[in-house]
Amino acid sequence: MDVPTFDPGLTQQYTATLRRAIDKNGNFNVRRKGMNWHDIHPYLFMVGASWPTFLGFISLAYVSSNIIFAVIYFAIGTEHLRGIDATTPGGRFLQAFFFSAHTFTTVGYGSISPVGTAANSVAAFEALVGLLALALATGLLFGRFSRPAARIAFSKSALIAPYLGGSSLQFRIANRRTNNLMELEAKILLMTVETVNGRLQRKYTALTLERPAVLFLPLTWTVVHPIDDTSPLLGKTAADLERLQAEFLILIKGYDDMASQTTHTRYSYRHDELVWGARFSPAFSIDESGDLVLEIDRLSDFKPDQLVLANTDVNS
Repeated sequence: MDVPTFDPGLTQQYTATLRRAIDKNGNFNVRRKGMNWHDIHPYLFMVGASWPTFLGFISLAYVSSNIIFAVIYFAIGTEHLRGIDATTPGGRFLQAFFFSAHTFTTVGYGSISPVGTAANSVAAFEALVGLLALALATGLLFGRFSRPAARIAFSKSALIAPYLGGSSLQFRIANRRTNNLMELEAKILLMTVETVNGRLQRKYTALTLERPAVLFLPLTWTVVHPIDDTSPLLGKTAADLERLQAEFLILIKGYDDMASQTTHTRYSYRHDELVWGARFSPAFSIDESGDLVLEIDRLSDFKPDQLVLANTDVNS
């Protein structure tokens, strides 16, 4: 029976061995070339950048802006800044820089003040720029904190485990955070490299799940794909999946009850990240008061179990 295939957006063309389609951090293994500055959206870049990158850009913009205004004050003449120490040239520029910082942030200590139309005009314009810049930085900071970001923990390995007298593909997930995730859905695509009309081509097959959705995720969820007569994994061995360069692409979607937004998490397991003939061990227990205790560090724990596969050698 032929299983329908489609392209989820990762191309069916095969030109070389792919390291993996989805990295462990959930990002697609795609690098863009030929872009120009028109293609970069500043807000999306700043909201999506790492914290060191974000803080680095904010600090660079702050220092650069004050240097530019310090140069303008210095060009006008530091004699137009009342209270500045005019004894050393280097000291005058440094004091102009600090005056710029006080004006930019609207702190205004008062130890130095502008004198004359030119200096006051620059100071007034800088105060406006500072207000707008601080509002923009605050908006970016709020955007980073308000962005929903699920912290779904995945088991380190996926298992080929016993299931109802047969076998199944299983992996386990849990919510690392204390927020409530509701109405979760799971989708799995099997990506393989196969010969089609004499050419190597990537093939994507959606795997049916025993339970594609759960209402809540307070504990763990073991996502199970039964290997039955309709499964593309039926009769496959570890050697077969290695030859096919198999990778299981996973999408988890859920509703964050605290942020009131839908979140998405991506992950993948390659053929060499499967454990054959094993079963997950319980990752939660009940304490003396009767409360359930979830142990995230035991999410990947499993124990060997007898596995019977039709027409296959388990040890192959």
